[in-house]
Amino acid sequence: MNQTMDAMGATGTLHAQHGRYPRAETVEDFRRNLAAVHARIEAACQRVGRDPAGVRLLPVSKTVDEAHIRLSYAAGCRLLGENKVQEAHGKWQAMGDLEDLRWSVIGHLQTNKAKLVARFASEFQALDSLRLAEALERRLQIEGRALDVFVQVNTSGEASKFGLPPGEVAPFLRALAAFPALRVRGLMTLALFSSEAERVRRCFILLRELRDRLRQEAPAGIGLDELSMGMSGDFEIAIEEGASVVRVGQAIYGARALPDSHYWPDRAINPESPR
Repeated sequence: MNQTMDAMGATGTLHAQHGRYPRAETVEDFRRNLAAVHARIEAACQRVGRDPAGVRLLPVSKTVDEAHIRLSYAAGCRLLGENKVQEAHGKWQAMGDLEDLRWSVIGHLQTNKAKLVARFASEFQALDSLRLAEALERRLQIEGRALDVFVQVNTSGEASKFGLPPGEVAPFLRALAAFPALRVRGLMTLALFSSEAERVRRCFILLRELRDRLRQEAPAGIGLDELSMGMSGDFEIAIEEGASVVRVGQAIYGARALPDSHYWPDRAINPESPR
């Protein structure tokens, strides 16, 4: 993407601010927080000549209770991201009266939980194995539904992170053409959690460049228009590097009691490998 060195150097991570966001307690709090995040999105787009309409904000409501989710709904949130599928499914059941509230599952999914995602989710952003794709396809066919999916890519090279290595994405996309209920929309990644902006930026550049290469050979029906990358501490860098979806939780809902590492499972302690 065309951008100047000044723009690249101007943006740092805000990971140090995690834990400092005040908790939103009223509809007005949520409106104010959403406006602040949208202002940051617009500023990041302006730095690199992008249209802010090309960036979708996905509020992440993991660990947030029903009462506060209802407040955020009143403030305008209609699609929410959740890491843990059982937590998301429970919230979906509890808030069935909000008929236009939709759910995006953004965390690692074990195959035995595929039936839950197939039942209620509008979007799944962590597809990284054929075994899981097969399980989702089977359950979606039973439910008579289709599902928007993103392929998760491990751009940081950390053994603790889920996602396909970049070199395995092309054959994976070719295989996904056999699953008509899975509507591939793009790629997703989790960057390094680091205060060094350029190390974080490299993860986002890698995903964008990978997507641009794969677009030339993607099978018919496999969409690669979307890049889901960036969270509360680094989404501005992600936008500068081409993100079309940013997943923002704490800057909207307020600080969580536990660090992000608690909510993003560690492969080293999870016995199920996604590949």
